[in-house]
Amino acid sequence: MEKIIYILLLIILENDFYKDINTIYNPTNYDFLINKNNKLTNGYVPQDLELIDINYSCKDKYLRKEARINFEKLSKQAKKEGFNIIAVSTYRSYEYQEKLYNNYVLDKGFYYADMASARAGHSEHQTGLAVDVADLSLDYDNFESTKEFNWMKNNAHKYGFILRYPKAMFHITGFKYEPWHYRYVGNDVATYIYENNLTLEEYNLINSR
Repeated sequence: MEKIIYILLLIILENDFYKDINTIYNPTNYDFLINKNNKLTNGYVPQDLELIDINYSCKDKYLRKEARINFEKLSKQAKKEGFNIIAVSTYRSYEYQEKLYNNYVLDKGFYYADMASARAGHSEHQTGLAVDVADLSLDYDNFESTKEFNWMKNNAHKYGFILRYPKAMFHITGFKYEPWHYRYVGNDVATYIYENNLTLEEYNLINSR
């Protein structure tokens, strides 16, 4: 039933999503918007990608420098409190995302693919500022059922990260609820978004006026 509802929403809203697309060439701030109407170029690669400490990630996971530093601080503090926050998916190239999206289309169809995966250029993972997290099981699909989920929900903003795709916000973000997907936007912005219960789309709209 949930899948049917999402598909119907996609059909209703598809005239807005992936239309009138704005291309972002060289983003310098951390709170810029990448979504179905804002994209990066196929050649964009962040110049300050750094390897996350293996104590807090799977093998060979990269984030932009400031995001990497703050994610390690987050994971280190969580560990002190008895929680294990592990980065399982971080930076992805344009080409990687293209293959991933196409696999979704082949496996589950176009509408589900657009609900669950970004088209190439439209993925936050290409920014080097997005991280999918899990506990020690490394199974982010079950992250919401872990004690780590509640810790992240209540503490991520202190380190500059926001829950990017909250529940029941599909009509705004264009993506289904992803309790594991966090985006680095900087401490001040993350705190404002957290305290006002906003999405990044709503924050950018408020600040563009």
